[in-house]
Amino acid sequence: MIRTFLRRGLPSLLVLAAFAPIQAQERTPERTYVPIVGESAVEASDADRERLASLVAEVDAEVQSMSKLAQVIVDKLFSFSELGFQEFETLNYLVPLLEENGFAVETGQSGIPTAWFARWGSGRPVIAFGSDIDGIPKSNQKPGVAYEDPIVEGAPGHGEGHNSGQAVNIVAALALKKVMEREGIEGTIVLWPGVAEELVASKAWFVRDGHFDDVDATLFTHVSSNLSVTWGVANGTGLVSAEFTFAGQSAHSAGSPWRARSALDAVELMNVGWNFRREHLQPNQRSHYVITDGGDQPNVVPSRASVWYYFREMEQPAIQRNLDIGVRMAEGAAMMTDTELEWRILGTAYPRHFNRVIAETMGAHIDEVGLPEWTDDDHALASAIQSEMGSIPSGMPTSLSGVSGPSDTRRSGGSDDIGDISWTVPTITLRFPSNIPGLPGHHWSNGVAMATPIAHKGAVAGARVMARTTLELFLRPQLVDQAWDYFVDEQGASHTYTPFIDADDPAPIDLNTEIMRLYKPLLEPFYYDETRYDTYLEQLGITYPTVRSSGEGGGG
Repeated sequence: MIRTFLRRGLPSLLVLAAFAPIQAQERTPERTYVPIVGESAVEASDADRERLASLVAEVDAEVQSMSKLAQVIVDKLFSFSELGFQEFETLNYLVPLLEENGFAVETGQSGIPTAWFARWGSGRPVIAFGSDIDGIPKSNQKPGVAYEDPIVEGAPGHGEGHNSGQAVNIVAALALKKVMEREGIEGTIVLWPGVAEELVASKAWFVRDGHFDDVDATLFTHVSSNLSVTWGVANGTGLVSAEFTFAGQSAHSAGSPWRARSALDAVELMNVGWNFRREHLQPNQRSHYVITDGGDQPNVVPSRASVWYYFREMEQPAIQRNLDIGVRMAEGAAMMTDTELEWRILGTAYPRHFNRVIAETMGAHIDEVGLPEWTDDDHALASAIQSEMGSIPSGMPTSLSGVSGPSDTRRSGGSDDIGDISWTVPTITLRFPSNIPGLPGHHWSNGVAMATPIAHKGAVAGARVMARTTLELFLRPQLVDQAWDYFVDEQGASHTYTPFIDADDPAPIDLNTEIMRLYKPLLEPFYYDETRYDTYLEQLGITYPTVRSSGEGGGG
């Protein structure tokens, strides 16, 4: 929905047209959860426990037997280097792979061309696996090289590591499918991608449009440098992403500037106002902006200009308050410049709350799987890039993070739109060790490990945890009942999910179109060809690890 604020003529002739504060969307009827096993369920017998242990070991072994597939998926998605809403090569690779393995796949959910949901199995519980797929602008980097060395200068890359999560989920799902088919185990697996997570612009739309209405639990995966899972209120923030566009009147900047109404002036006045207001906002807030359109050339007064804001806070009412402040500032800037204002929501991420029952179930499997065995080469790459980025060179972690509850003091920080799903069904995020600690994030250095043995081994470790945990949920469905008890009675006891988008807000699928139109032809010659090369490192001719020679300068 485009929200419009018109300012024309003299100050006394203020006109508001179709503007209103964001209203909470009308929620679908409350989902009624029917217990799977009923309250009379008893503890598992010795025979059931022995069967569970035996099948968990089997599904674990199945995952490890597919380590080659995990490596290929990781490397393939790394080479595509696609930004949010433009993940078409990723779609065209993963959807046929899933269909060939017996999954029924539908695409285009919520009007998003690169979205897809894949289903296999029957009956309940219905367990959904999600993981993000998009990259980071200007973060292109050769894998395994511990200093800045892009494959394509200026191009997008996987400077967050989102190329790895689908390998975790797909390998886990295929291992589960094999065991479940043979054993006749009831349950349904749903796989889906976090499209445009860096824009936080898909998951709230999936929730709004009912794509999780029949899901009993969501197991999400995200790249990290350790194996861990948390429960309770998460650190970090939620956010609303909004773009403000001003329309004025152009004129010759030197010949007749008095005949102009500068849209760029409105953008700059809004930014000045927000920067002064920061002092008087809660210290946990985070807010940032970029000017997406500042005009065409200096000798033409810009008749149109746009600024894109992220408003972050730790609680939903505070996020809404900061957004409302931003809207009022934009209105004021329009009044001061006699311009017209339109604004739209580009993304939203709800503060996260993760499920205790599922997290603690998963924690036991994290302890069993443990960290991968890092080689001297893995440690050497990690230490070299840590030094390059000014961090203490410590190599890869050797101490397992495991499961943890909420911290005593919440910390502000980043956002993830998995929060909207976490307020829809019981949800956890498994963090798996495919990246290097001590790096800045959203940066080329975070792509260094992402098509190397570090990423490959970390994805397999994550897939082992996912497969083992999910099999236990299928074989012990009372755990899903208990997860819903926590979701309703504890998580939902003090807060009700109030979405930031409504039924008229479309996903901003136009974003990143021009960037990928420019860079995709330059990236295509470097797409990974697994039929000719064992790994992407081999295809690129990279010696693993490639580090600066002793005494060579660094910095980043």
